[in-house]
Amino acid sequence: MKLKILTIVSVLLLIGLFTFAGPLKIAFVFVGPINDNGWTQAHYEGGVVAIKKAFGDKVQITYIENVPEGAPSLNVLNSLASRGFKLIYATSFGYMNQMVQSAKSHPNTIYEMCAGYELAPNLGEYFGRMYEPRFLSGLIAGAMTKTNKVGFVAAYAIPEVIRGIDAFTLGVRAVNPKATVHVVWTYSWYDPPVEKEAALSLINSGCDVIAQHQDSPAAVQAAESKGVYAIGYDSPNMGRFGPHAYLTSPIWHWDAFYVPNVKSVLDGTWKSESYWGGMKDGIVGLAPMSKLVPEGVKKLVNAMADEIKSGNFHVFEGPIYDQKGKLRVPAGKVMSDSELLSIQWFVKGVVGEIPKK
Repeated sequence: MKLKILTIVSVLLLIGLFTFAGPLKIAFVFVGPINDNGWTQAHYEGGVVAIKKAFGDKVQITYIENVPEGAPSLNVLNSLASRGFKLIYATSFGYMNQMVQSAKSHPNTIYEMCAGYELAPNLGEYFGRMYEPRFLSGLIAGAMTKTNKVGFVAAYAIPEVIRGIDAFTLGVRAVNPKATVHVVWTYSWYDPPVEKEAALSLINSGCDVIAQHQDSPAAVQAAESKGVYAIGYDSPNMGRFGPHAYLTSPIWHWDAFYVPNVKSVLDGTWKSESYWGGMKDGIVGLAPMSKLVPEGVKKLVNAMADEIKSGNFHVFEGPIYDQKGKLRVPAGKVMSDSELLSIQWFVKGVVGEIPKK
């Protein structure tokens, strides 16, 4: 099937359907505001800003903030395509079905879907192996906790989030087998008051390190207010919201994808494919660790980062047990990408349940 898709795209390229006169019109569809200090801001800086810097007047870029996921996004996508935008990026998993529909209706427009898994002749998808720096941040949390209770403020129970919680927990327990990771769900990507309350509930239950998978620094602020440690997400900017709490953040470097991707469209070599880069590709990484992290822990984390980049260490290599004690990944086996992209179970050490759909 993938070969068939690529063949179709090659034909389209040959007949010139993906060539453009004048500046390439690019549109970004954002799930939150560009100043959220997290997910959307990282896409804005690594996408809109980086593309403008790289290509200047060869491109014309617009973006729409706070677009609801699901059905409401279809009108936005179709409107952008109808207005002549020839490259459309949608930056959240909840847009996927609508991207598929819009791409089918506008075959002369290129669509790129972040965190999705569907492909079409004019639809590609992209993401990063965030679970790699998640594991590294777990090493820090496991080393820093004194109560052996680490909190995780989680967004939605989709594979992306579950995979991150699992990788984080594997890191925590690699250095501290007695520690557990306690999960609270917010059912939102960006809702600072709800995120803060979730973090406070974890702190009040005895968690002394708080991690997150949301787009605002609210959990970091909650940790700062209660005198516990915090691990942010998305952006190194979160450190300024909790100078006495912040340890590090797993972060995105979206320019590592966006700039080459736009170049491929401009030079006519774009093709529909699934991109899933890791730390070695530069799309994900760990923000500089704060002064609160002991030097010995920093050396361990940096050494493990080198092992991941070199391919000598795989986060999801067995033996791995689930939270009920069942062996899920035998010793010596590494979970496949398809298994990771569909994961719906917690590893041993996670306290909490995955909500049923």
